[in-house]
Amino acid sequence: MKAYFINKVLATTVVGSYPVVKGSGIKAIFDPLKPAVETAVADQLAAGIDIISDGQVRGDMIQAFSGKLPGIKGQNVVGKVQPASGAITAADTKYARSKSPYVKGIITGPSTLAHGLHISTPMYRNREELALDLAAALAAEARYLEAAGATLIQIDEPIFSTGVADLAVGKQAVELIAGAVKIPTCMHVCGNLGNVIDDILKINVNVLDFEFSKNPANLELFGSRDLAGRMIGYGCVDSTSEAVEPVAEIKKRIEKGVEIFGAKSLLVDPDCGLRMRSRESAFWKLKNMAEAAREVRLAL
Repeated sequence: MKAYFINKVLATTVVGSYPVVKGSGIKAIFDPLKPAVETAVADQLAAGIDIISDGQVRGDMIQAFSGKLPGIKGQNVVGKVQPASGAITAADTKYARSKSPYVKGIITGPSTLAHGLHISTPMYRNREELALDLAAALAAEARYLEAAGATLIQIDEPIFSTGVADLAVGKQAVELIAGAVKIPTCMHVCGNLGNVIDDILKINVNVLDFEFSKNPANLELFGSRDLAGRMIGYGCVDSTSEAVEPVAEIKKRIEKGVEIFGAKSLLVDPDCGLRMRSRESAFWKLKNMAEAAREVRLAL
């Protein structure tokens, strides 16, 4: 097992986001979303998740970061993008860390951010130039997350599976962030990987996180490909549906992953974030996933 993670085969984790459960009372007046962070953390722990997140409850994946970076106003890039004046998500990560020894810090990837914004300045000729400056700015956030006690930093690049982003520049941008910290890094890419798998496998991170429940064809891509000692974040629960898969169904998916990658190479997680699901659905998806992983682990 990789010494830089958790001494547990088939450890469970999350891709990141959780339904926003707003609170009330004095605490909610001062910080309306703090109760949502607390609920997300408590639910993940109650479900049996080993490496939790802060729940990513403070906005969508673009605005959560773009709203804090100088050079960006709203959805428009209006000047040179600079690092934020302080940490963006580290306070919530630090709270999660106070409740669990294993927490994943999460950053929206530079290419995904670049494609979610409008360039309204001659400072950037294209999104590739923008992505590299975003990466430099987000490297600072990665260091804040490391200082907050994150076990692992995940860089979300869903844009990579679409064929829209320049993957050579995307690689450079992700590695700029990954190279800024000493702790392990992970890159999450959802969707079908058929057209991009070789480029994605060139990116130097410790964990590659993909969806295999909604996209089982992704499994067929790895038969002859070398992971070079890296781990796979193994999406085995459908994040797009409210329906909660039975433990037996998730167990079969995990067993298939063990067959292809080996148990020691897998981190077990949902396909993607669960923010759009109801709290009840999200909780039971995680709980059933944790139970399925436990049963496969016991059988090994």
